[in-house]
Amino acid sequence: MLSPSILRRFAAFGLWTALVLAVSVSALRAQQVPDRNFRPPVPRPAFATDAGPRLCLDEGHYNFHTLDNRFWAFGELARRDGYRVSPLKAVLSAESLTACDLLVSSNAQPNDKPWPTYPLPTPSAFTAAEIAAVKLWVEQGGRLLLIADHMPLAGAAADLAAAFGASFTNGFAYPGTAAANVEAARGGGSSQPTLFVPKDGTLPAHTIVNGRDATERVTQVRSFTGQAFRWDAPGVQPVMILPPDYVSLEPKIAWQFEKDTPVRKVGGWLQGATRRVSAGRVALFGEAAMFSAQVAGADKRPMGMNAPLAEQNAQFTLNVLHWLSGSIEP
Repeated sequence: MLSPSILRRFAAFGLWTALVLAVSVSALRAQQVPDRNFRPPVPRPAFATDAGPRLCLDEGHYNFHTLDNRFWAFGELARRDGYRVSPLKAVLSAESLTACDLLVSSNAQPNDKPWPTYPLPTPSAFTAAEIAAVKLWVEQGGRLLLIADHMPLAGAAADLAAAFGASFTNGFAYPGTAAANVEAARGGGSSQPTLFVPKDGTLPAHTIVNGRDATERVTQVRSFTGQAFRWDAPGVQPVMILPPDYVSLEPKIAWQFEKDTPVRKVGGWLQGATRRVSAGRVALFGEAAMFSAQVAGADKRPMGMNAPLAEQNAQFTLNVLHWLSGSIEP
């Protein structure tokens, strides 16, 4: 997610040409760097060091998040919990997936071109053969954590999500009325973080929320914009439910919001959910920064697990991995 100050600059200068915007977005995205000082405590690792499940982070699809960059903190957190973490740069196939017990794919992209050049609908980051291979692998016992952020990343992962019955929305999830949200997005995004808490039903009862015991129970999770999705397949268990007033802004080009930008009501839709699929398990999330720890911009503003109001995101991340690997709800 680009920072509010960056988006305010876009609004101040008005509509740029696609070429200038593409170059600027690429440069500004590069300002998001991993916070390598972020090391939350892991008081009770689920597995002995380097003895846990093999966690493969997909890096073969121009992923916005990789272990040596924006998902560094995610990888380190999993390693300290005992997972054997490694990048997977190969095409997803029956052969390559044999190296993995748990596959994590975060913000896959169809190519390395700037977002404003992506056509609609956004091309899939995954081929039909890869999707079929992942689906069969999960059905046979594989565990998949698929994370896809706001447009165009949701669109790039939509076909893979659809293989498990989910419908990703290729937009931006914001609170408030449609008109107010277009103006908020043009001027720098939502002024309020998206907080998910049990008392309002946005963080419903789930073993991921409860953890292995009371010391791991999560009472608040923060996300950073992202997308809304639907998942009406049998056995789906919601983890994060968007508040009633939320809408999805769906521009033709990522981050170019106008007064006539299509707006869809998505209150009550999902930003996180799980499902058992035959012998395997799938967890889908519509926001990625919440699983990272980054600093953004010249002022090195924290974004992700290291940000204010996201103090429990690290435990939440571990709980997600524990559910997938069977450490909770075996």
